[in-house]
Amino acid sequence: MMKKNTLFLLIAAFFIMQDSVAQMGSAKQVTLSYSSKKLADKRYEVSITANINGNFHLYAQDAGADGPIPTKFTYNANPLLTLEGKTKELGKKITKVEEVWGGKVNFYEKTVTFTQVVVAKSKAKTSLNGKIEFMVCNDEVCLPPAEVSFKIAIGG
Repeated sequence: MMKKNTLFLLIAAFFIMQDSVAQMGSAKQVTLSYSSKKLADKRYEVSITANINGNFHLYAQDAGADGPIPTKFTYNANPLLTLEGKTKELGKKITKVEEVWGGKVNFYEKTVTFTQVVVAKSKAKTSLNGKIEFMVCNDEVCLPPAEVSFKIAIGG
């Protein structure tokens, strides 16, 4: 009876620890801020800045080796907006061989800003909506990936 209780407690502790690690996932280590600025008539640049806490790093859109989850943007369709080009990264990109992934990976430490140019089809106020998926790691651990929705005002 004592062995069954001990085994049950160990299994319960394991699941509690897993749940607490998941709650402390990648989103807890990254603060996102959003802005838009007018570049020209009906043309805007939206910016999403990721401030990365502590000694964690955030993988680039092209993470490099297979394994780490690359940062990915998904934009919701909006009949009033057209995306122009691809989402760009502004920051100090680090390329490093990480044995755990078996090759070179690309990531950012401390901060990176992602920009996307959009063209409005009218002068009406609208927004660019979507989600960003990302993962952070440090030298000891990778946290579960996060998916964060955003809504950035455009025009008006």
